[in-house]
Amino acid sequence: MADLKWYVIRAVSGQEKKIKTYLENEIARQKLEEYIPEVLIPSEKVYEMRQGKKRVRERNFFPGYVIVQADISHGEVKHVITGIPGIIGFLGSGTGASNRIPVPLRESEINRILGRVGEVDIQDEEADNSFIKGESVKVMDGPFSGFTGTIEEIHEERKKINVTVKIFGRNTPVELNFMQVEKVD
Repeated sequence: MADLKWYVIRAVSGQEKKIKTYLENEIARQKLEEYIPEVLIPSEKVYEMRQGKKRVRERNFFPGYVIVQADISHGEVKHVITGIPGIIGFLGSGTGASNRIPVPLRESEINRILGRVGEVDIQDEEADNSFIKGESVKVMDGPFSGFTGTIEEIHEERKKINVTVKIFGRNTPVELNFMQVEKVD
């Protein structure tokens, strides 16, 4: 039975996905899945409005770091991980790069990281929802795109707001989601 612990690996920033793929391929090639079952890049989905369109991009929590679950007491594991191009080494203690002893993450630390990754899936759409009743907003998406209105009601749980928009000289109430509007400075 493998003695699995979570370790942080320092990697070339911006290369995390490539390193993860390369590492997973090497693990499979050498049949070390039992000793290195998981390789993670802690990231979150960020929703943003650009030119009136909702875009999703992934943002790393810790740029330049990859997290692995591994049993480094097995002879080949540490060598396989550190031999991957783009990996600088383990985050750990000790003096000198060659005899650095990897220090596993504490249970509370890895639970916080994994919890934050899981939380992202639950939240799904988290927009800038610090809206205030009476505030002016510009509609960025939908049939009322380009119109400016005033917030009348805020429904946090549904991520929606009621906005009064002036259409053909008349005030018209419109229900929009947080992603369809942006604050007017």
